[in-house]
Amino acid sequence: MYGTVARYRLKPGMQDKLLAFEAEIRAAKIPGLIAEFTFRTDEDPTVCYEAIVFESREAYQALADSPEQDARYHKLLELLEAAPEWHDGEVINADFGK
Repeated sequence: MYGTVARYRLKPGMQDKLLAFEAEIRAAKIPGLIAEFTFRTDEDPTVCYEAIVFESREAYQALADSPEQDARYHKLLELLEAAPEWHDGEVINADFGK
């Protein structure tokens, strides 16, 4: 598995739009996407961390290189104070608690 973790700050009042944006992504049924989690921090509710997991590095890269994802990324940027910090890497452990 492969994925990315992002840190970003929402513009004021954009949480509901972020959740609607994420629902659009789920509806797109992106090939290779396993899971996506968004965390809002207790310390500052405008700061979010997002973890996205794919079946493989190839599935992640195919999405990253697609024009559809570029359009989604620009839509996301409209909700944020600045571009996200991205940290890509191999998933070396996944425990779903089952």
